Amino acid sequence: MTTKTAGTFTGKILVFGGVYSNFQALQKMQKIADELQIPASNIICTGDVVGYCAQPEETVQAVMNWGIHSIAGNVEIQLREGEEDCGCDFTEGSRCDVFSRSWYPYSQSKLSEDSINWMHTLPDFLSFEYAGQKCYVVHGSYFETSGFIFKSTPWQIKAENFTATKSDIILGGHCGLPFADVQDGKMWLNAGVIGMPANDATTRVWYMILEENELGTINFEHHSFEYEHSIAADLMEENNLPLEYAHTLRTGLWDNCEILPEEETVAQGIRLDFRDKNN
Repeated sequence: MTTKTAGTFTGKILVFGGVYSNFQALQKMQKIADELQIPASNIICTGDVVGYCAQPEETVQAVMNWGIHSIAGNVEIQLREGEEDCGCDFTEGSRCDVFSRSWYPYSQSKLSEDSINWMHTLPDFLSFEYAGQKCYVVHGSYFETSGFIFKSTPWQIKAENFTATKSDIILGGHCGLPFADVQDGKMWLNAGVIGMPANDATTRVWYMILEENELGTINFEHHSFEYEHSIAADLMEENNLPLEYAHTLRTGLWDNCEILPEEETVAQGIRLDFRDKNN
């Protein structure tokens, strides 16, 4: 496993994950970054650039040319190794498992050698200093790239990650839901993903902004945006990708909650609200 050390960051940091081959969402994310005047050197992707949607090659090339920091998600690891599945360890025969047998080989067939070579350059983790804090970027968890860490995941499991990485802040991805868990002077922050909505019955997708405040500590804010999701959904249908995921783009509801703990499952369809920016 490789860790890229990125030195010390200053200024605003933009974090997002799970592009999932959703080129339309990525284009909107790039526009927002430009409007906020956040340079590529201060932008972080938590992995899974490739996924369910219809434009994996266009999406990878755009991220690559953008020049931002990105770590390898489980999908990138599987693709660069030429594996036959996405590496999410879905229960065999589950709906997610069945769907992955469609979108994963589709992605393999569309990606250029150049894109696969780029995936080989991606580190497993990223570390950097910010406002005197050590930050560490993981995809799922430090111990398992495809491991699911949610807000409801017991703190002890998160604490083991902080101990192993010797970090103060962990920026995670993979689970598809934005959240923050702040305890014992540590922060586990998940920006959410931009490639699929957050199961809250809205078509919004999510990212995060970190900023050092006047006291020299770190504020974080979850933000959402709308984009041309109907185009992304139409392209999925035209390319015979799972209709259920195209439906999710249009409704904001996941087809199933197979990967979710009970607390996140019962929250399906409830609109996310991050009014308290340090939540």
